[in-house]
Amino acid sequence: MSQANLDLPRLLEELTPLVHAAGEVIMGIYATDFSVVNKSDASPVTLADQQAEAVILAGLAKIAPDIPVVAEEAVAAGHVPEVAGRFFLVDPLDGTKEFISRNGEFTVNIALIDGGRPVLGLVYAPAIGRLFGGAVGHGAWLEDAAGRRSIACRAVPAEGLTVVASRSHGDETALDAFLNGRVVASRTNAGSSLKLCLVAAGEADLYPRLGRTMEWDIAAGDAVLRAAGGRVTVVSDGTDLRYGKPGFDNPHFAASGL
Repeated sequence: MSQANLDLPRLLEELTPLVHAAGEVIMGIYATDFSVVNKSDASPVTLADQQAEAVILAGLAKIAPDIPVVAEEAVAAGHVPEVAGRFFLVDPLDGTKEFISRNGEFTVNIALIDGGRPVLGLVYAPAIGRLFGGAVGHGAWLEDAAGRRSIACRAVPAEGLTVVASRSHGDETALDAFLNGRVVASRTNAGSSLKLCLVAAGEADLYPRLGRTMEWDIAAGDAVLRAAGGRVTVVSDGTDLRYGKPGFDNPHFAASGL
């Protein structure tokens, strides 16, 4: 598929078997007594991260060979392509800490960025059997044991916000300060980019992230959320989060529904 004739709904369907294949690799390793090593930034990595990324990169090279790919483990190894216009962001195993602790809250993430905006995303949680997909302008969906159905952000209920926060990277003091003055009905924790997808599916209303993240951590979930009618905004100025930034670091952000 060339960049000139990009069809987002078609591309989303072509990528769906690819995230399933990466998920199968991950679950095969999940069932073993796998080892963990630390990368240069002290973050953990497993064979599942590496093998899933290899599956995804091989698949993307066949499906969309003209579109460059920024992938977490490749970047960690020093392989950073020049990006402008369109490029993929890949996190083969988002929530490695969740994978290591075996709580099931880890995901395979593939996103397409176009002009600094995430326009397509797939977030697959193989351990819990949930696949979220979305393309901006074409809607978002959730596929699970019950089949595939459309999802959309909800209006905040009268009783207040359901806030979802990071399970492994929480800063309760900063979160309390951010939520001060808001009506909060409940607070819950979740791992990986599932937090963005919970907002997209109308299962939560707000996900503030007041710590460091990388673009590949959240781009796919951001695309699903935007396709479902939500936004991811920079905390400091309220602008929409952009992608393709130097170093691929994100500022603090808040993901919200309607």
